[in-house]
Amino acid sequence: MTTKLIKNIILSGALLFSVASCTKDLDREPFYDVTSANVYKDFNNYKNVLAKVYAGYAVSGQQGPAGNPDISGLDEGFSNYLRLYFNLQELPTDEAVIGWNDGTLPDLHDMDWTSSNEFIAAMYNRIYYQIALTNEFIRETTDAKLSERGITGENLNNAKRYHAETRFLRALSYWHAMDMYGNVPFVTEQDAVGSFFPKQTTRAELFNYIESELKAIETELAAPGQNEYGRADQAAAWTLLTKLYLNAEVYTGQGRYADAVTYASKVIASTNYALEPQIEKLFRTDNNTSKEIIFPITFDGLKTQSYGGMTYLVHAPVGGNMDPKAFGINGGWSGLRTTKNIVELFANGDARAQFHTNGQALEINDIFTFTDGYPVTKYRNVSSTGVVGSDVTGNFPDTDFPMFRLADVYLMYAEAVLRGAGGGDAATALQYVNRLRERAYGNTSGNITQAQLTLDLLLEERARELKWEMHRRTDLIRFGKFTPGTYVWPWKGGVKEGRGVENFRTLYPVPTTDLTANPNLKQNTGY
Repeated sequence: MTTKLIKNIILSGALLFSVASCTKDLDREPFYDVTSANVYKDFNNYKNVLAKVYAGYAVSGQQGPAGNPDISGLDEGFSNYLRLYFNLQELPTDEAVIGWNDGTLPDLHDMDWTSSNEFIAAMYNRIYYQIALTNEFIRETTDAKLSERGITGENLNNAKRYHAETRFLRALSYWHAMDMYGNVPFVTEQDAVGSFFPKQTTRAELFNYIESELKAIETELAAPGQNEYGRADQAAAWTLLTKLYLNAEVYTGQGRYADAVTYASKVIASTNYALEPQIEKLFRTDNNTSKEIIFPITFDGLKTQSYGGMTYLVHAPVGGNMDPKAFGINGGWSGLRTTKNIVELFANGDARAQFHTNGQALEINDIFTFTDGYPVTKYRNVSSTGVVGSDVTGNFPDTDFPMFRLADVYLMYAEAVLRGAGGGDAATALQYVNRLRERAYGNTSGNITQAQLTLDLLLEERARELKWEMHRRTDLIRFGKFTPGTYVWPWKGGVKEGRGVENFRTLYPVPTTDLTANPNLKQNTGY
């Protein structure tokens, strides 16, 4: 099997069935051209259905790149899961601004959104569409169902593996829901399919559920690095648990830093993952061969065509006097840049800087002027050796998105140790941080000492290493720097010099549409 086999079945999986949007009813029965009983009776269909579940993060509809969307209410390109997640995780922070005036998109950076913001609603709906997909697959692959259908032997083993992977994907989407929206509707495969109003769970209850799910499937997933590329393994579950524990104090009020150290250590100890020597390769079309990426969202210029995802991340930061051919694309969209706060974190010689400065102003006097602010040149539709991606039109990249990678785990380990985990080792934490800096500088000239390793430095190091990888909002909240005026950046709060905003904006609102439709839901404070 090739390393990108999962990409080869995504399209067929997407076309196998069409699942309804789930705005009002979070577990609405899918509309199938054929019945579930017929689809799941034949084991040959299982992997195609699994591919559709994975593809929910990468594509936005049933045909690609547009024309038959999964959810309604927003342009199909804008409604892509990964694109929405980027916008909600990056635009309200110091890492990104966008020069477009579409609908309420500017409200994200201005941090004055309301419960009627269509991008916030689309992210919410996309999450619950994904949860509906996973619930259906999990419901149809229980031990009882598999026995009833006479699935045995290796097929049974594979079905159980698919079942565990889908539970991981559901936990991932529920983590996104908990992180961004707090107290949210909750539904699992145990709930009957049909019209009903899901109950609202608390953030702490959902934390416990996600934790229990990830621990329950830990031994059922493939060993680290032993699954097909693009599919979840034990290291992916351990990484998500590390993230869960690192942010536990935000989610539940109780720190779980020792647990974060434990699970980060599990990932690091797994010998099938290692730092990529060429940092640029992590964001090129051949990043599928890197041993650093633990869990990717896979893209293929021919098989996963979408105007969201990596198409967005490669095209949107290209404009001005930048050469689109250098990025393997047919043109730029003149949208995304970063603020000077991020640019000024980088010292000379740090290969992670990745900015286009020629013809660009560091100061952002006008967000809607593309040449104000530096574009980030991180993502490209070319390989590490300069080969352009497979789509000859230059529209759709082959580059995968590294949702989880080992460098992040190193930094999470170090942070958990510094926060007083009661576990781990300070010298080891320093070693992990310096490994990343040695890769960035090409030598030890950028190394830091034990005395220099502080929480403030780690927040900066996370921006240097992980900018535009959709961690920043969560990081700033964990460090208490997202809303207050003690830390500001250009255009925070809608003013050029930046200002503090209300603390309730650490959570997004439950969309008005769902609040109106479901009497069990209560709005987050402040909205």
